Amino acid sequence: MSEPGQKPSPCPVPPPAQTRREPLPWERPKPAVDDSRVPAQLKAIMASPSYCEADQDPDFLDLEEMRGLRLQVDYAKPEMLLRQHGITQTIVVFGSTRIPEPAAARRELEARRAACAAHPGDEECARRVRIAGRILEKSRYYDVARQFGQLVARADQGRDGSHLVILTGGGPGIMEAANRGAFDVGAKSVGLNIKLPHEQFPNPYITPDLCMRFHYFALRKLHFLLRARALVVFPGGYGTLDELFETLTLVQTRKIKPVPVVLVGEEYWRQVFNPDFLVDEGVIDPEDRELFWYAETAEEIWQGILHWYASTGL
Repeated sequence: MSEPGQKPSPCPVPPPAQTRREPLPWERPKPAVDDSRVPAQLKAIMASPSYCEADQDPDFLDLEEMRGLRLQVDYAKPEMLLRQHGITQTIVVFGSTRIPEPAAARRELEARRAACAAHPGDEECARRVRIAGRILEKSRYYDVARQFGQLVARADQGRDGSHLVILTGGGPGIMEAANRGAFDVGAKSVGLNIKLPHEQFPNPYITPDLCMRFHYFALRKLHFLLRARALVVFPGGYGTLDELFETLTLVQTRKIKPVPVVLVGEEYWRQVFNPDFLVDEGVIDPEDRELFWYAETAEEIWQGILHWYASTGL
């Protein structure tokens, strides 16, 4: 404070936020003229991994001891993005990456037949033709998944004003079809991709800002279910079965609230697993058989989900 009768000191001009008029001592390296070893020493120090900031050091972040931190950020980034985009309710679609749209399946079958014609009697070639034919038969499910994506995208808003959003694993095949259905009608959709040892690409119909890539399968599967209002499962292989049976287990044990689970393609699924046999063998209860149902068309899937919610009051 100024003494009585003195003029107050003028208020200093605030300094610039990022720059100084005079550099601080550590902003310049020690001159080589003082020690000729300085340039080499500084180069070695600043190139060492120990000098790298922790969040900029991929080798450090990939250490076994950092697994907990990696799990946290693998969860946190998608969670923040989904919240920013107002994604609160999803319809999750699982299914094979190997079931393409019918035109592509037909081209593959024709190519296999042409290759076999050049190698008559080749058993492996004949096997590949048979498989291509089976894939062509199942390619109708690509159209069903695409139609279902359109139905969900056109659905009315929920009670809280939120929209149902299609969410898939982000890959080709059935997942592509569901994302594509939403894309067809101008709606956004989500793809949760996974980092694998080999290069892979997300399908092109996911909303760009809603395509996310995970390091851990466990965190990816957690995000599949966090906002799920229904699970629709098309024919698929190990990955699809993993996602289906984990969901059924979580509902069976009431680790999550019950949600509609629809298996598309009854003939396929009854050959994959026999729930009635499991009931008869006493390894699941009759009520566990009621955790899912079968459907064949997009409309059947959608009406079944609506009926499930109307019946349960959830």
